[in-house]
Amino acid sequence: MAADMETLTSSKRVFINNVDKYTSKYVAQFLSSCVPGASYVAKQFEDEEEIKPSSQGGTFEIVGTVSGSEKKSGFAVEEYSNLTRQELFHHLKESDVVVYNIYNENADQIEEASWAVSALHGDMNSFPRPKTFILISTLMTWALIKPLDTDDAKTPFTEEDYKRRKPHHNFNDHIAVEKLVVKLGRSNQSQFSTYVVASGLQYGMGEQAFHFFFKTSWMGEEQEVPIFGDGSNFVPTIHITDLAGIVQNVIDYNPKPQYLLAVDESHNTIAEIISAIAAALGPGKTRNVPIEDLILLKELTQAEIDHLFISLRMEAFFVTYNFSIKWVSKKGIVENIDQVVEEYKLARGLLPIRICVLGPPAVGKSTVSKKICKHYKLHHVKLKETITETLAHLESKVQMEESNEDDESQEAQELLNTLKTNMEENDGRLDEQCVLQIMKDKLKTKPCINQGFVLDAFPKTYNQAKELFSVEEDENADKQSSIQIIPEYVFCLDATDEFLKERVLDLPESVVQETSYSFDTFLSRLEMYRKNNSDDEIVINYFDEQEIPPQHIEINGEDPEYVLVMEKVIKSVGKARNYSSTTKHLDEEQKLAEIRLREEEEMSQAEAGHIEDEEEQQRAQCWKEWNGRLEEAKQQDEELLMTEEESAKQYLRCTVMPVLSQGLSELCRIRPSNAVDFLAEYILNNNPEME
Repeated sequence: MAADMETLTSSKRVFINNVDKYTSKYVAQFLSSCVPGASYVAKQFEDEEEIKPSSQGGTFEIVGTVSGSEKKSGFAVEEYSNLTRQELFHHLKESDVVVYNIYNENADQIEEASWAVSALHGDMNSFPRPKTFILISTLMTWALIKPLDTDDAKTPFTEEDYKRRKPHHNFNDHIAVEKLVVKLGRSNQSQFSTYVVASGLQYGMGEQAFHFFFKTSWMGEEQEVPIFGDGSNFVPTIHITDLAGIVQNVIDYNPKPQYLLAVDESHNTIAEIISAIAAALGPGKTRNVPIEDLILLKELTQAEIDHLFISLRMEAFFVTYNFSIKWVSKKGIVENIDQVVEEYKLARGLLPIRICVLGPPAVGKSTVSKKICKHYKLHHVKLKETITETLAHLESKVQMEESNEDDESQEAQELLNTLKTNMEENDGRLDEQCVLQIMKDKLKTKPCINQGFVLDAFPKTYNQAKELFSVEEDENADKQSSIQIIPEYVFCLDATDEFLKERVLDLPESVVQETSYSFDTFLSRLEMYRKNNSDDEIVINYFDEQEIPPQHIEINGEDPEYVLVMEKVIKSVGKARNYSSTTKHLDEEQKLAEIRLREEEEMSQAEAGHIEDEEEQQRAQCWKEWNGRLEEAKQQDEELLMTEEESAKQYLRCTVMPVLSQGLSELCRIRPSNAVDFLAEYILNNNPEME
């Protein structure tokens, strides 16, 4: 025991590449909390308590490269990026253990892993202490192996069969580096030991290859989760934490076999796995779709697609019987789906938001509820629509299953008959108990439990709230699901009666018909609301008792688009706890944005054209007016000139022409040598005024 405990007195430095990627991240995070040698000692002394870090022996010291993440991991003492080969080799030599992950997301590290193991092997004689190299690879290097027994394809492969393995054509580089690692570790195992850990399809802690199916089920937008192909292929799997536990054991044990399988005990088909995910998170229904449809998916990489179609039965014989592993999911994902789902929600930050919006009629509850649903991607739950939806669903279910006389179809038929009878007895309306049960069933559906909901204008009374949200007393009832439907936030919208009356009077006729808000009907509903909320036991008092204090928001005409209301809601609720827009939504939003842009451009062009036409008309009118004025001025000038000309002629006829005519006659008769001087002297001598 003393010799074994001595292995715990010193920490080990472990180098892991790309500690910001899925596989490396969770392996590194797991090792950072483990004591070196702990798994070996635990195996030798299985009755002893778990060995934990102490002042005598610390945890593994994690260092490693990152692919570009700016945020520090928190579990690695040193993180490196953009290293030269010389700098990288320096860090590798300083480490006791080197782990290179070339699984799916790290396929670009294959060349570097080959270089690293070769460089370390070439320098191993200078190591101050023994060094271990572990390559985390993939079972895709086994994808085309021939069955051990052609008559019995169910016989599983074990580590001993690794020399017979044949890779998928996309994973030839992986098997090449696997062979190199095994080969270089045989020359001097005491100084430089090497191992290959061939991992099954990984799951857990937020998911990787299975993430598409988790997300599709969670979002609830598809009524049936797709299974590509017939789904009959057997997929070897391993929980990411169990993979990390195997790596820990390899470090602690330094086992003789160099090639190890990392798979759990499950032998599930891909159809069984997807069906389990759909049942735990979504509608519970699946459908087989053509493999070609995968081409349309952007969420899955080619390597992940290849893994989903592998078909192998594997058994990690050596790992199971020689290592000390505290299995998280030994029986596989299907058997442990509830635990895996909880990990998925926690790792992805997917938590439901449950909201109740209350208030008098016509205050805008539905409008605000729709805005909240759009912002947080929640489900809008309204009483009338839920009842209609329930009846339609039961009708459809009964019609589809008329040929199947099973218990489920009989229950649907009985419930439908009960509801119809109840409506006949109550003038087409359901009594309160039926309404409450329908609403409770709606809030317990997977979409509402997963993403959350906005409960619009219901419950209306204290007793309804108590019945709807109370935890079941029956021991067989699902108390957890009752707790999961209680709203976290209650918003009470309110306004003065005068404001509400004016709003209803101003509603367009089309809106009045759509909402059944005739003025008389509205007044009776408003009166009923005020009465229900004037007693001691009112609906908001129930939430107060449950320590969910309602938040009152005053509605007035200064905020017609409810911008200020939404600011208050968002400030109270905080950030969304759901996925951001999916690729499908982004495509739709982009198309809508393009349509809106085109419409805006067309409107802008039309408006510009209209303005240009108006300006052209104005210019034409101005030009016409200017020409008219110019013509008028020209005509006036001509008339003035004609008047002045006539006056000048008259003046000349009366004063100048008689004398001038006589002078010209005399000039012609005499013909003097200087005619001008003669004429001037004649006119001067014969001027009538001088006489």
